[in-house]
Amino acid sequence: MSTTTGPGAGSRPNYDSPRDLAAYLEARGLGMRKRYGQNFLVNPDVRRRIADLAEAESGSLVWEIGPGLGAMTSELLDRGVRVEAFEIDPGFSGALREIYGGQAGFRLREGDFLRTRASAWEEARPDRILGNLPYNSAAAMLAAILEGGTPPERMVFTVQKEAARRMASGPGTKEYASFTVLCRSVCDVRIAFDIGSSSFWPAPRVTSSVVLLTPRADAAPEAGTPGFTRFVRSLFSSRRKTAVNNLRALGRSGPEAADILRGMGFPADARAESMSPDELLAFYRALGGPDSGRD
Repeated sequence: MSTTTGPGAGSRPNYDSPRDLAAYLEARGLGMRKRYGQNFLVNPDVRRRIADLAEAESGSLVWEIGPGLGAMTSELLDRGVRVEAFEIDPGFSGALREIYGGQAGFRLREGDFLRTRASAWEEARPDRILGNLPYNSAAAMLAAILEGGTPPERMVFTVQKEAARRMASGPGTKEYASFTVLCRSVCDVRIAFDIGSSSFWPAPRVTSSVVLLTPRADAAPEAGTPGFTRFVRSLFSSRRKTAVNNLRALGRSGPEAADILRGMGFPADARAESMSPDELLAFYRALGGPDSGRD
């Protein structure tokens, strides 16, 4: 991993034009990699809406995950925001150094966000986090942020609509899962708006959604801890089984679990997907917080 900072700025490509972006990539021998889920947001109105949603004040520190060639980076820097950009693609990192490496307020962290996040967090915690997250690693990135301690006041992520619905869903829905519980036990989650495929280049075959996460003022101390996360994953490990049976199968449930559920107003054969994040927290506490604590 390497970092870049500096005082000036290079020439920016036309982020609104797929033709110009294609020419920019071709001139530098760069290409799009499917494994990184790379799509450029070429709609300037959408970029402005995302930046507005972050409510980042001039001088504040914003982490940007997956900046690509820097379309959102440009929007943020023009607002006087300090940007710490995390880019995994070496080719795009080179382009970002060329365009922004000499501009005050810009810092580049090269490499996998999941590997570089911890050291960046220790150096300076961000005021905001933004990111257009690839589908195959969005959940892991969000988990790393939400389980990593006190998150920033506002986090704005662009994800596939399916992932957004999973983050914001409620008990009893097919989207409700252990990942939902992690997001909603730590944060208030709101789907702000959808983005059609025509706003991206290359145009993806799916609809994307912009999701706003703000830390809950009433979040329980256990929310976001590895112990509670493992507990919830155990409960959701087999959706066909009851919560008690899922715990028993993993050797983590005593005979009192069914009685606790009845005392909470649930039948003994209740399934995890019928319980809200706060109810799952109450169940966890009543069982004595098995496998609890941050580690």
